Order: sequence, then C-alpha cells, then structure tokens
Amino acid sequence: MGEDFYYVGVDVGTGSARAALVTREGQIKTTTEEPLSIWRPKPEHYVQSSTEIWQRCCTAVKRVTRGVQKNQVLGIGFDATCSLVVLDQNFQPVSVTEEGDSQQNVVMWMDHRAAEQAARITNTNHRVLSRVGGVMSQEMQPPKLLWLKENLKDSCWDKAAHFFDLPDFLSWKATGSLTRSLCTLVCKWTYCPPEGWDDSFWISVGLEDLLENNFSKIGSVAAPPGSPLGGGLTAEAASDLGLNPGTAVGASLIDAHAGGLGVIGANVSGFNLPCEHQPITSRMAMICGTSTCHLAVSGRALFVPGVWGPYLSAMVPGLWLNEGGQSATGSLIDHVVQGHAAYPQLQQQAQLRGENIYTHLNTHLDSMARSGSAADLLGSSLHVWPDFHGNRSPLADPSLKGMVVGLSLRHTLDDLALLYLATIQALALGTLHILEAMRETGHDISTVFMCGGLSKNRLFVQVQANATGMPVVLPDQMEAVLVGAAVLGACASRVFSVMSINKTKLRSRLTQELE
Repeated sequence: MGEDFYYVGVDVGTGSARAALVTREGQIKTTTEEPLSIWRPKPEHYVQSSTEIWQRCCTAVKRVTRGVQKNQVLGIGFDATCSLVVLDQNFQPVSVTEEGDSQQNVVMWMDHRAAEQAARITNTNHRVLSRVGGVMSQEMQPPKLLWLKENLKDSCWDKAAHFFDLPDFLSWKATGSLTRSLCTLVCKWTYCPPEGWDDSFWISVGLEDLLENNFSKIGSVAAPPGSPLGGGLTAEAASDLGLNPGTAVGASLIDAHAGGLGVIGANVSGFNLPCEHQPITSRMAMICGTSTCHLAVSGRALFVPGVWGPYLSAMVPGLWLNEGGQSATGSLIDHVVQGHAAYPQLQQQAQLRGENIYTHLNTHLDSMARSGSAADLLGSSLHVWPDFHGNRSPLADPSLKGMVVGLSLRHTLDDLALLYLATIQALALGTLHILEAMRETGHDISTVFMCGGLSKNRLFVQVQANATGMPVVLPDQMEAVLVGAAVLGACASRVFSVMSINKTKLRSRLTQELE
C-alpha cells in the first residue's frame, strides 16, 4: 500500500471536534474543526450534548475525506475529553441537569459539582486510591456518578442504563460495540487489569447498584487502545461519517493520551538530546490546551503521591503510565488576559497588526525587555498562584484557589503583559513541581515533549524550558493529538501488526536560556 491509503483521526476537545486525514507515514493531509456548545447551568457545572458532539464529528470527518474515495480510508480512531455521557436503556440521552433538558446529557471533565463526593471517597482510604495518587479527584467518574445518584436519582440515575466515558461513547456510536477502552476505564473509573472491577470499592462508596449484570452500566468488557471494535463502522455510522461500512475502528483514547501517543515516541536522532539512545521512559509528554496533562511511562509501577497512576498499558502497551496535570492552563491564561482592563486596547492593537493577541503580547514583552535581557526578569515583582480551578497535581487539592501578589493601581497594556507573563511563569513552575514529585519516586525524565494549542505559543514553550531546565521538544506534525487518534484506526485496520509510536520529526528544540 502506498500514499493512496489514509486513516482518520477524530479529536473531541473541550470546545471543538476536530478531524484529520493522515497518511500511513503519519503525515497530516487535511484537518478541520467544528465548535461545540458548553452550558453552565450552575457554578461549577459544565455540561454538553452527546448528540451535538456526534453530529459535529460527522461533519468534520465528511469534510476532511471529501477529496478521497471511501475505500482509501482504512481505519478511524477517536479520542475525547474524559467527560461522562449518560444514556437510557434505548440509548437515548438522559439529562444531567436539574432543569431536565435531555440533550444536556454530558457531565464535562472540568465539572466540579462532585467535590464533596470526591472527598468522601478519598476518606474511605480504599485500596484503589493508591492508583490515583491517594486522592480521588472530582474530575474522575466515581464522584460524578455518586453525585448523580444523590442529587438526580429520579430524573437521571434511575433512568440511566449506560454510563460512558466520552471516548467510549464515540466508539460505541461508530460500531455498536459496548467494549470500553482500557485507557478510559483504568485512568478515570478505577478499573485495574487483569482483575478488573473491584466490587468492594463500589459498595464502600454507595454505588453497589453498578455491580448489576456484571457492571453492564459502566462496562463489562475492556480492550487495549487501538484494538478493532465490532465489525468496524455500522451501516448507520458509515452513512453519518461518509465512509464505508466495516471501516476499521480502534478502541479509543482520552484526548491527552492520544497526544502523548503522538509525540512520546518521536525519532530524535541527530538532535543531541539527552533522551537519545535512551528508552522512552526518559521522556515526559505535555499536552497543553484548556488544561495540561503531564504523561510519563515507566517499566515498573511507580506510585507518586498526588499524581494519577500507575496505569498499566493505558497509553503505551506494556508500560505503566503516571499522569500529572493542571486543571486550568489555556483557560487560565484566557481568563487573566480577557479580564484585564487593557484587554480592549490589546485587541485593537493586535487587530491593526493582523496578529493573534498572544503573539502581540509576546512581541510587546520583548520590546519591554529592551537591551536583550530575557523577558523572564520582567516578572520579578509580580507573582501568580495558578490554582484558580484547584490543584490537580501534585497537591491534589481541588479546594485551592488562585492568587496574585504584586498588583498596583496601574492597568496599562504593560501591566497586562506582565500579568500574562507571571501567569505563564506560574504554570511552568507548576510543571516543575510535578516533575520533582515524579523524580522523587523513581522516574528518570530528561526531556519534555510538548503538543496541543499552547505549544504554538513560543513564550509558553520557552518559559517551560527555562523553569524545568530541560529541552522542550516540539513535533514536526504539530497536531499530534489527531495523529495519535489516527494511529488507533491504523492499528485496528491490521495493516500494522503492532501499535507503533508515531515516528514524527522534530520541528524545533528550546532549551534553558537563563543561568
């Protein structure tokens, strides 16, 4: 087979559904993006519609495959945020809101309504908590399920027959297969292969009804990411997506893990990086968007306090995964910049120059630094504590809030630029905090591999390198999450005998500038 055959990767992020047509060499031919609605019916409640999400995925796939024949597409893979989808016995949406709109049936990953339930689960000190850093996060599924049972029992819990992680909903919608991905079940639901579900955990937290019919509501069967599901695309799904029935569909991944898969195995020959000629356990993947995930793999199980995992084969077959993270990164930067009094001035100046507002801010900081001194030093008297949406890792404290120290009465564009810089620096120091926690428990990480929307911001990337003192590597294929999703389809197509990590070229390397 040559260049004429392709794979489709579908990525459902927080605010959009994207698709890419990818060659068998891992090169992206075309991409497209469709916006997604987000509702916030109450503070800390964030919900979406699985119906809309599927429709947007179908529109995106039809668009990227418009220029090729259906039989040229050999496989498709899906990744998505770890949001919770609720369906009834007829696979129809069930509302997760008090208002009862049935189309609003997805509890988003960043929904923090279940903080009290998460704390109660943590207080059980159950053995499964050792695999999530000792603390149950409200961003995982057990506390969200418990919240639904305790607060929407009649309107939601009693009607629900299927609870899906969003990546598994997409693969079910495509194939009709109820098989879940090991990635989602292990990382967000406390599933632990080879034993599987721990009955005592669900009983201890008050969710014993999920044991019915061999856990049919949350998944009786699990498969490694990239495993072929069902008979491929059903006739209905094929029609929706504009592809052939039977096209191979791989078991899905969480979106961050698809990005990790897309970058962590990059070919680094000739770049004189410390990870060259070393196993991929010397690398950490950072997937930076609305939030950031810090993914590292190891040959043995490493338990890192405040960091999720270890999860066996959740991203790379045969290796244990640890997952640190920051709940608000891109969203925090947007929040800080857009809420500043000088934001309208920034918008106006950026528009006049035909620039993105962050490109303009980066240029503005360079001009403020003058005399060639690093822009980093400009933030020496302004400090941000970045946990505006709680701390995911390594403190694992969702109750924490953000803080800014060093504000004055000024609200000029210079002040906005400095606050923007201080926020980026705070996020980079958060990465350092996570790295230090991982190293203390046995990880030997020497190089950071980065992808996602924030990896396109040169200042964000440089400050991460400065703070960690490590090379930060960017891939040639910048849309690594989409490549990772396409790898799932390629693996399912059986054209490749094993899941091989994408061998992407390096685009650039940024290292520490400040001594």
